[in-house]
Amino acid sequence: MSSELVVLGVSHNTAPVALREKIALTERRAEWLLQDLVAGDEFSEAVAISTCNRTEIYFVTSDPVRAEAELLGRLARDAEIRPTELASVVYSPRNCDAARQLYRVAAGLDSMIVGEAEVQGQVKRAYELALRAGTTGPMTNRLFGAALQAGKRTRSETGIARERVSVSTVAVDLARAVVGDLASRSVVIIGAGETAELTAQALADQGVRTVFVANRHADRARSLAERFGGEVGSLESLPTRLQDADIVVSSTSSPHPIVGAAELEVVMRARGGRPLVLIDIAVPRDIEHACGEIEGVSVYDMDDLQAVVARNLQVREAERAKAEAVVEEEIQRFARWLAQLDVMPTITSLREHGAEIVDQVLAENAGRWESASPRDLARIEAVARAVMQRLLHEPTIRLKESGHGRQQVLRELFGLGDQPAPLEAPGGDASDNVRPLKRRA
Repeated sequence: MSSELVVLGVSHNTAPVALREKIALTERRAEWLLQDLVAGDEFSEAVAISTCNRTEIYFVTSDPVRAEAELLGRLARDAEIRPTELASVVYSPRNCDAARQLYRVAAGLDSMIVGEAEVQGQVKRAYELALRAGTTGPMTNRLFGAALQAGKRTRSETGIARERVSVSTVAVDLARAVVGDLASRSVVIIGAGETAELTAQALADQGVRTVFVANRHADRARSLAERFGGEVGSLESLPTRLQDADIVVSSTSSPHPIVGAAELEVVMRARGGRPLVLIDIAVPRDIEHACGEIEGVSVYDMDDLQAVVARNLQVREAERAKAEAVVEEEIQRFARWLAQLDVMPTITSLREHGAEIVDQVLAENAGRWESASPRDLARIEAVARAVMQRLLHEPTIRLKESGHGRQQVLRELFGLGDQPAPLEAPGGDASDNVRPLKRRA
């Protein structure tokens, strides 16, 4: 019985976050689950991807219906929910449709933010975890290697990931547009929440090392400062720090402004005309609107940042069709390989059958060539095997073209017996003569 590739999963497209949280897998839980699955009879290979937006199990099985039911029950039981609740939100495409799902995930086409870069690393780490757990095999090895390659192609050949679409990275881009290279700039971060952390990371990626963190929560601020090579100070010392800063990023939860226009005018007089960029990522705003009217001061708030994000998302959406085309091209390569994998046992049987006939005919006629030299005998054998190879060449090509459709007819015509189990995955790409599978409607 031949094996099939299946994915069973839920994502932000099918399930609310409350349910996704219940079935999410830590690395340890994922490793246990995968090893448990392949230890049984239904699963021969398995890889699990689990992020905040999705949990997907890719597996190889000879009985997809039983394997899906077993895995669905296992996930529901571990999440302490009813299987029917999970069954209503899962998807389970097979073979090339399962591969298409992974390719689109790796390319960022199935993400909440199209083209996101983080997902490719998540797919790679999931595959590496399965490798360490010993739960991969010929099909999943080929699948994940090809999917990661498809993800790289979409990002290098299209603009799907070119424009920034997070508030933190857009904020840093705006700052760089005003003050130029950021590596030597002094930055003050007001606040120490998640947004401040993401912005600090984006600044660090641009080479920023001088960071001053002002926050009411000293422990959180200290941790952030240590991570990015900065100092921690109180909000009372902020005016002094602003005199030396080039960029200020503020993202507190204060109900009142942190930086007022009157105080900032005093600071700007002490700066001697040096420009200052203020990026306000807080709602309500941390920086008074009037600060933007002070000479030398550039203020960007959430409305400005979101407008840039929206424009960049439009650019990414415009590139989606190109990225989808790259994915489909890669899927056709996988389809050809999968088709060849399916017919390889029959092709092998056919060629073994031909070789046996040659051996039999040579053995039957061995006594008729007493006067032939060893060189003559070698030539006779070479000619016999060449005739066999040429005779079987066309049936082999036709079988690759038709995939599974002509296997049984050919086996009956040549008396090859029952269909054997599939072979291990062949090396290299499948023949280009194999007809691609069509996308499921």
